[in-house]
Amino acid sequence: MRHEQQNKSDDKMDGKQFVHAALKWSAGAVGFAAGAYASYAGITWLRYGHPEPADTDDADALLERFMPTYEVAERCHIAIAASADITFVAACEADLMQSPIIRAIFKARELMMGAQPDTTAHPRGVVVFTKSIGWSVLAEVPEREVVMGAVTQPWNPNVVFHPLPPGEFVGFNEPDYVKIVWTLRADPVDENESIFRHETRVITTDRVARAKFRRYWAQFSPGITLIRWLLLPQIRAEAERRARFNHASTIA
Repeated sequence: MRHEQQNKSDDKMDGKQFVHAALKWSAGAVGFAAGAYASYAGITWLRYGHPEPADTDDADALLERFMPTYEVAERCHIAIAASADITFVAACEADLMQSPIIRAIFKARELMMGAQPDTTAHPRGVVVFTKSIGWSVLAEVPEREVVMGAVTQPWNPNVVFHPLPPGEFVGFNEPDYVKIVWTLRADPVDENESIFRHETRVITTDRVARAKFRRYWAQFSPGITLIRWLLLPQIRAEAERRARFNHASTIA
């Protein structure tokens, strides 16, 4: 009997130790994540307004037409075993909300900003989705590239994107706004391989907007950047799936 009671006592102690260790580990993980986030936000704040120029491969003459100078630039690319035309279509049709992490990022911003939930049924696919919320096509090269743009005030809880015709975008300078352009681009390597590239540029229209957006960007850029990087493998997987399907259909 005493042996059984001792075992039960040991089990209780082990359970308490496990819970204590788990809580301690969780607190440490949260603390580390908070510290990493604060460091990233601080570095982003300090680097704001000093974007790295595009290298030769990333250089984009079409994008330069609409925003040759900018305060923020984010670029990413990925090699894909599919032709450029297949890659481009897969990128345009990528579903942002397919990823639970991306959905969580949007929800986190909504909660942090106190925004009203968007209950509108939007179409799927990056290009048609962004068009439905106010972005416009500024320029495009069929099956190769699209440049999207909008003016907005992203620091507001419920962001409203305002489309502008291509001829008005460059000259827009209404105070207290941010101008944003981004691209989806597929560069051919050969008939069965391509490089998908994505770039976003931002410029503000005055000092007030710059101060507001600098704070906003320092706070929310980690999630925004993560969304872009999460889309890359999704686009590659879909483009390569389509390429395999097309090849199988050809030899069937």
